Amino acid sequence: GDAILTADGARWRWQRRAAAPIFRAERIRSFVPAMIAAAERTRDILAAGDGAEVDIAHTMMRTTFEIIVETMLSGSGAIDAARVEKGITDYLESTSWVFALTLLRAPAWMPFPGRAKAERAKMYLRDELFRLAAEGRRNGTEGRNDLMSLLLAARDPETGQAMDDRDVADNLLTFVTAGHETTALALTWAFYLLAHHPESEALVAAEVEAVTGGGPLTPEHVDALPYTRQVILEAMRLYPPVPVVVRAALRDVDLDGVPVKAGTPITIPIYAVHRHATLWDEPERFDPDRFAPEAAKARDRYAYLPFAAGPRICIGMGFALSEAVAILAVLVRSFRFSLRPGYLPVLKQRITLRPAEGMPMRVTPR
Repeated sequence: GDAILTADGARWRWQRRAAAPIFRAERIRSFVPAMIAAAERTRDILAAGDGAEVDIAHTMMRTTFEIIVETMLSGSGAIDAARVEKGITDYLESTSWVFALTLLRAPAWMPFPGRAKAERAKMYLRDELFRLAAEGRRNGTEGRNDLMSLLLAARDPETGQAMDDRDVADNLLTFVTAGHETTALALTWAFYLLAHHPESEALVAAEVEAVTGGGPLTPEHVDALPYTRQVILEAMRLYPPVPVVVRAALRDVDLDGVPVKAGTPITIPIYAVHRHATLWDEPERFDPDRFAPEAAKARDRYAYLPFAAGPRICIGMGFALSEAVAILAVLVRSFRFSLRPGYLPVLKQRITLRPAEGMPMRVTPR
């Protein structure tokens, strides 16, 4: 649709202003208990698996999708969570063809493999979320603390403009689609890197034990785990969940002697920037200490772009980081994660950066 991710100009600005209060720190804190609860349910499922191999990529997708359903739609009672999850996957699978045909300036009707399935998925997702938005408006939002209710009640602080049901549905679909897979991938790659660096995994477990005093993780603890957060940030440096961002020049600009005409598409290769030897020492090496406060402060603002940058920086950045830290803390304090021997993930880009064949790992109690 024409939601925050895809809109431009004035249409983007008023939606961004209306949605911004929903993602303020105090509001995000109110979602953290649901994040911890979902992580603990995943912990219990893994514990019952008795050390069997699991696909951590799929496990993280399910965990973050649960969190999205709980925090954005007040629980899964009103939605077929499994069908929505499958719809998102079917839709994203087609995006490589869409990008390729767009670059070739092919007509919009051009058929490609998987197009019919992707179209069905898109229509189902948009119709389902439109139905939920209309239902939410009819039933009222009083006393509810989920994203849908907050979007229904949101107003542009400058104009007082509200979102209609289609605006709410399209923004919900944006947050549901963008919000669960990206965080799940950041966690998948974090577990992959920790499996190769058991000393870092042990530091995460020790930090969580020290901060919690051996008790359950609470929302207050999540903000007090700097090393755990650094692990997530470093995982997103080496494997940014969104590895490429494309923008267009609004006017003629000069980029260090290179003329760029208005309308020219500009590809920002985040994956390459994050591994660039002029910006990072030993860029291929996993080192969470790169994100210790002093080191991070000394770095150029645009050397690290997992959430993009500028006015259109990811609105859900704070939500995603709280979620990733909470999940990593709950699981690493309970288990050791070891990769299937000899397994080397192949990178697959479908807007996001996935391991093509998943992430097979054995999970053993710590």
